Amino acid sequence: MGISNVQNMTRSIPQSPQPYGVRVRLKPGDPFAKLLGADWQTTHWYYTLADRDAALEQMARRHEYSRIGDEPALVLEKVENLAQSRWL
Repeated sequence: MGISNVQNMTRSIPQSPQPYGVRVRLKPGDPFAKLLGADWQTTHWYYTLADRDAALEQMARRHEYSRIGDEPALVLEKVENLAQSRWL
């Protein structure tokens, strides 16, 4: 399948390893687990520590549309794929 609009691919996708990640999980007892399952998690991977840390800061921040007293419903943790980060 081709690209429908050239502007959708304005930059090339890097092929280097993505060893630094942020694992996202639900807090224990979160009612959303009824839909996703209690063991749901996903990991977002990044090329550099700086990219990962910036993304983690953005994910963890209090959003302007949050209500007073709202608490984040996700657990965010830093992870690293040692084989890729140390070129093993």
